[in-house]
Amino acid sequence: MTAVTASLFPALPSPARATRLRTRLLQWYGENARDLPWRRTSDAYAILVSEAMLQQTQVGTVIDYYGRFLEAFPDAKSLADADEEKVLALWSGLGYYRRARSLQAAARVMMTDHAGHFPRDEKAALDLPGVGRYTAGAVLSIAYGLPQALVDGNVERVFSRFFGLDGVSGSRELVSQCWELAELLVPQKRAGDWNQALMELGALICTPRQTACVDCPLKRSCQARKQGRVSELPRPKVRAAAKALDVEMLLIRRGPRILLEKRAEGQALGGLWQLPTRAIDGEGEEGSRLFAGEWPDGLGAGNGPDLGRLRHGIMRFSIRARLRPGTARGRRGPALDWFTAEQLGGLGLTAMARKALAELKDWPPRTD
Repeated sequence: MTAVTASLFPALPSPARATRLRTRLLQWYGENARDLPWRRTSDAYAILVSEAMLQQTQVGTVIDYYGRFLEAFPDAKSLADADEEKVLALWSGLGYYRRARSLQAAARVMMTDHAGHFPRDEKAALDLPGVGRYTAGAVLSIAYGLPQALVDGNVERVFSRFFGLDGVSGSRELVSQCWELAELLVPQKRAGDWNQALMELGALICTPRQTACVDCPLKRSCQARKQGRVSELPRPKVRAAAKALDVEMLLIRRGPRILLEKRAEGQALGGLWQLPTRAIDGEGEEGSRLFAGEWPDGLGAGNGPDLGRLRHGIMRFSIRARLRPGTARGRRGPALDWFTAEQLGGLGLTAMARKALAELKDWPPRTD
């Protein structure tokens, strides 16, 4: 341990204490780790899929998606060769669709440059689309057992409290300190288990709220607990208030089919299908960049009461949506198409469209 490191982290344990710390945490992990499907494999591709899905998404939500996705795309070749529409359909509901596109792009690079495998070299791993420092560390340590460190939100919180780091969550300074600690502490053996144990501790014990310190295997050495600052660390970052946006959505039916609109490539949620939607009030130009201000040619609202109302959050917006009956006449653009209820299962729908359709009492239509 260098003098600089010691001054930055006065609570850093000696090598002997670090060994005992690892032993305690790994024992706790062995006894308390959740049985998750991606922990039953050492396949680097499958682990990469899980890491892509778990970014900004809760574990409980990911489990079903993970199984369906691997059933459809069991290896890098099948994903690389897949139609993007099918990939987005299987991702639909997870949100942050750029992750799905990056994952497919990574699979294609794995096929062209690495014989279909996730590379064992850190630099080559970081060259894959969508693979950053955390994801590279996760896959290399968990799949290959390499002594690669990682830092995610859970690890940041554990380190902030254990070492008494008084920083703002997600700040460059705190994240840098946590990465230095992670690289100092990662063991040469069982690095994957160690990394997962740190994340599991943050997920189950050292949580943002209602921290279960009494059950923590590291509680005797935790600086935040000694100082009575567990609830304070890491300090929360100030979040901008969500911007209100009012929209209208059209339900246009022709027999058993409904009309959907494909969002343009290059815009948020590009390539996904939605009910025809327009912004009617909200944050001016920002709202109009998310949704057009006018209906597509030939579409309009029909007579009759609203079919429903819903609220939805996306990016920085808090959306209030009215679902209205609509009409379609005259010419329509190539981004509009008709679909039956059965076809929607294989379609990449926006989460707001799925939510709106789920609230309709007479959709899907009965066929008997």
